[in-house]
Amino acid sequence: MSSPLPLAYRFQPPRHAGPGKAPVLVMLHGIGSHEGDLLQLAPYLDPRLSVISLRAPLPWGAGGFAWFEMAWTPEGLVGDPEQARRSRELLSCFLDQALSQGMADISLDPAQVYLLGFSQGAIMSLYLALTQPEKLAGVVAISGRLSPEILAEAVEPARMQHLKILVVHGTADTVLPVAFGRQIRDYFALLPLSFTYREYAMGHEVSPESLRDIQGWLQSQLDKNGGPPWS
Repeated sequence: MSSPLPLAYRFQPPRHAGPGKAPVLVMLHGIGSHEGDLLQLAPYLDPRLSVISLRAPLPWGAGGFAWFEMAWTPEGLVGDPEQARRSRELLSCFLDQALSQGMADISLDPAQVYLLGFSQGAIMSLYLALTQPEKLAGVVAISGRLSPEILAEAVEPARMQHLKILVVHGTADTVLPVAFGRQIRDYFALLPLSFTYREYAMGHEVSPESLRDIQGWLQSQLDKNGGPPWS
């Protein structure tokens, strides 16, 4: 009997299922959004993927949710680190249970778990990657940042060597300016892992050009892992 999962979600099975376990893309939305938001991208991504779009645990605004609350301080806008830590543990538990139980009678591949996060969801995706890298194959982080609190918890680089990271940021982003993306770039450039950084002439959003590159990057990861070709 399956146990209840610790986060609300929406699930899309692979549109092109192979003979083995399905690779998994877990989507994490930004603050004030919900699990239906990023799921709109799923039809444009690799059809071999099982897609799970999560709802953050904290209510935020009218019909929205957050992974952690934000507040103005003398140092500027900062997040609640304890809430972020609790959300990370909920995310970690969700992955453990979903991989153990499967989803909609589909077996999920624990060796091919990718996170795709936008804004606050990108922060959470990188947080899990830096602190529990063994749970993931890779991360797509769109318009995110790395806080000092997250960096302070990062595990030793040797544990991250298998990770594949794609960071995407807009040069016209006024919510999380591109300087945050470049800080992520500079941090990961020093680590012994596969890292790609790309900038686009866009704001705090996912542009068609960036979506094409995200799709291509995910496809290349699945191809390298020996998944059945679909194109």
